Amino acid sequence: MENYREDYSHIKGWGVDADPKNEPTYPMKNYTGDDHKRSDWVRPPLQIPDVEVLRSIERPSLSAVIGTTIPPSGLSGDLRRYAFKNSESSYKRWLPLILADRVNVIEGLIDDLKQGYIPNILEEKGYKAEWKYNRVGLIKNMVVCAAVTTAIVFVLCGKRK
Repeated sequence: MENYREDYSHIKGWGVDADPKNEPTYPMKNYTGDDHKRSDWVRPPLQIPDVEVLRSIERPSLSAVIGTTIPPSGLSGDLRRYAFKNSESSYKRWLPLILADRVNVIEGLIDDLKQGYIPNILEEKGYKAEWKYNRVGLIKNMVVCAAVTTAIVFVLCGKRK
């Protein structure tokens, strides 16, 4: 790659860290001058994706290393694709991503059942340890969850009439 060194001396404060004696680790650090050569690094070759990789609209290019183990799929993938069409500073970005995570959990449970594996949800969620070490908190959470679920069912059933 090319070296992109330019003159930025017109920018106020540019190069304030160029003096090795003006850095917090100066008396203890064995200064070799290599720290200031880090701006001359050569960008590593980009990883070539072999699956769909979602990218931010604020960052048009991919970073050098990307995660490609689980590409977006199903309803959660559609939610993620929708979210990545929006700015990172928007609720339209983050709320669908949170929802996509929750939907992905349900999709995982369905996939487990399709493959003939019955997940032990109580153990996977840590209820055994919760019962042993935080019994009162677990009971409170279960009661609140049951009350909210019952209220939602009553509201939904009441609207049909």
